[in-house]
Amino acid sequence: MNLTIGVTGHRDLLESEKPDLREQVRAFFLRMQEQFPGLDLQLISPLAEGADQLVAEVATDLDIPLVVPLPMEVAEYEKDFATQAGLENFRKLRNRGHVIPLPLVKGSTPECINSPGAARDWQYAQLGVFVSNHCQILLALWNGKPDEQVGGTAGVVNYHLTAVMPGFELEEESPNLLADNENDLLYQIVVSRERESGAPLEGLEPLQEYWLSAHFERTVADEMPFDYRITLQRLHEYQADVHKYEDRILAEADSLLDANSDFPLPGGARRVNSLFGQADWLAIHFQKRVHQGMMVVHLLAVMMGLVFLIYAEYEGPQFLIYMFLALFGAGFIFHAIGERREWHRKYLDYRALAEGLRVQLFWNLAGVVETQSAVFAYDNFLQKQDVDLGWIRHVMRSASLWRDRTEAPGDDWVPWVIDKWVGSSGEGGQLAYYHRKSLQKAKGYQRTTRLGAISLWSGILIAAILAVAGGQLSPQSFQVMLVLTGVLPLIAGVRDTYSHKRAERELIKQYQFMTRVFGNAGRLLENASDIHFQRRVLKAVGTAALEEHAEWILMHRERPLEHGGL
Repeated sequence: MNLTIGVTGHRDLLESEKPDLREQVRAFFLRMQEQFPGLDLQLISPLAEGADQLVAEVATDLDIPLVVPLPMEVAEYEKDFATQAGLENFRKLRNRGHVIPLPLVKGSTPECINSPGAARDWQYAQLGVFVSNHCQILLALWNGKPDEQVGGTAGVVNYHLTAVMPGFELEEESPNLLADNENDLLYQIVVSRERESGAPLEGLEPLQEYWLSAHFERTVADEMPFDYRITLQRLHEYQADVHKYEDRILAEADSLLDANSDFPLPGGARRVNSLFGQADWLAIHFQKRVHQGMMVVHLLAVMMGLVFLIYAEYEGPQFLIYMFLALFGAGFIFHAIGERREWHRKYLDYRALAEGLRVQLFWNLAGVVETQSAVFAYDNFLQKQDVDLGWIRHVMRSASLWRDRTEAPGDDWVPWVIDKWVGSSGEGGQLAYYHRKSLQKAKGYQRTTRLGAISLWSGILIAAILAVAGGQLSPQSFQVMLVLTGVLPLIAGVRDTYSHKRAERELIKQYQFMTRVFGNAGRLLENASDIHFQRRVLKAVGTAALEEHAEWILMHRERPLEHGGL
């Protein structure tokens, strides 16, 4: 997993400031590597003259990989270089990076961008949107002043902070417009420009460094805002888990492309599929840990109750008190291990990530996501949830970076996606999965509910027997039945608590809801021949799945692994 840093900045940096700027950029990269050692840095830079090339040169000196998005054909892009030295440096750096060609903005033609004007400016504005949407941190070598240049440094900064690009209308309305956003973190190094009005904004000094976010509150350079640090720390922890279980993941992880046909895979599809396999395996792994922990803790609670009742009724030996304390200690230690290793949070986060990647892959294969769009297509996923869930979208951003934006996937992928994702006639796909799971969960819940009811009413029945005929029983029988009177309702209560912690009833409703969603989609798609309509249905299915999984993670976060009555 990469920590992706995008760059925006002025072309006409003041020559006298460049040596210090290089040292500051180098120190910034080294600080990020030190703070997040499990994440590999990579830089997105269009390699324009000035700031882009300066930052890219520092990155290559540190062996940080380059991703080079280009807003137009190379020969056309090279026309905007003012000096031969800048052009030669671009060519040298481009050969060291991975080039990502960006498509023409909708409505533009190759002819209309061949000369200065609005169409050419919009290509640069789209470039700025792309860089902003696919980095975790935007590094801005900026004098802090607003600028009317469409797609210029000030415009890219404004877009990163507010999701609005002045002078450039996005095809899609940004879902972040009125919402908090984890992707607005910007690191500014204040610079001067080689022009008459190039001094920094009043109140800023050359070479000052700040963290800046959507609230436009500047933070001192070595103090990353807390919420964003948490987000990047989650990325770091996820990558650490991937490394820890790498061999098992490679051997056991599921793939969404197992039954792949001979159709050519769209760019980036294998990367998304690999990430899905990792997240899905980790989610299953930590789910097992959570359920095992819950079972152990609740079993220990029952045993504690039994030991206490025996001690109270039989005036038992002192060792029962020690046993009671030992059971409590074991439960507390097991709970503490689960809390420290964050089994519950990781299970929920990794499951949400896996389901988001599932939608991302199938949407990309089916051509649901607009191929030519520079906007990140999944920003509404988990946006209303806790801020530390933003790392999930960052993983999806990393995968989205490599999506082919110049050629749409073939139409043959659409029926393949329908069959593998939705399922046909209730066979295979998510329709069959949710139908099967809803039945299994409902039957299991009925069994455990009956068991709880039997335990409760058996305890009440024994209590009634004791009330009516207790005097006719031997002292030993009376004490045994009295213990059972306390233990059986305890079992029923613990079972009910266990069911609540697992949100069993809510989970059944979720499975039933998703069964209906995929069932309705299957009926709409069964006899549909219009591929545009099929994509509309697949988009609706993915949107419903993303929304439902956002609700799912919120619901389960409210039921953390606790002491379970210990």
